[in-house]
Amino acid sequence: MVQVYFHCSNTEGTLIDHYGAAVANLTEARDRATQIMNSMIQTPGAEDWRDWVIHVSDDDGEEIFDLPFTAMLGKPH
Repeated sequence: MVQVYFHCSNTEGTLIDHYGAAVANLTEARDRATQIMNSMIQTPGAEDWRDWVIHVSDDDGEEIFDLPFTAMLGKPH
């Protein structure tokens, strides 16, 4: 298991994940990132999520991959 962190950012700032989650592999990390994005998108409010990206990093702060929220929302028309 590897500890990874799921930081979310847009042009206005970054939400830092201080706790992270233990994952077995990249597939599990991507699944967890997708769950986090889904949860944020479904939170009631006026936030425009099209600008947001989730950055998955390791214990050393090295980015493993990023995933734009548009992957969940669909591409803008």
